[in-house]
Amino acid sequence: MDTIFSKIISREVSADIVYEDDIALAFLDIAPVTEGHTLVIPKKWSRNFFDTDEATLQHLFLVAQKIARSLQTSLGAKGVNVQCNSEPEAGQTVFHFHIHLIPRFGDDALVLWPQGSYEKGRATELAQKIKAAIH
Repeated sequence: MDTIFSKIISREVSADIVYEDDIALAFLDIAPVTEGHTLVIPKKWSRNFFDTDEATLQHLFLVAQKIARSLQTSLGAKGVNVQCNSEPEAGQTVFHFHIHLIPRFGDDALVLWPQGSYEKGRATELAQKIKAAIH
């Protein structure tokens, strides 16, 4: 699949790379939510979280953890949001799996989604439905 990320992997497009190994590449997002916003991607294409193989997912999340720790120590981030958007309805715009690492600072003004609640019994109903579909 030809995406902006595949062009970064092949070095057709430049990026500010912070980590690379045989499986993963990590670089600064060109439209950062906060300073240091980093993307971790597999070098082997997969569309998103749903179709990335287990071994690659495991490796990418270990790399993401290592980089998230470095965001804390190097930038003084107080926390890090770890996010994967899968499919357009979830905000995915580049169809090459990637993990967002968004450093959080006390004064960054980033607002997360609003909190909701379930009507009585609805959470139990949903939990049962989800459990039944896990395979």
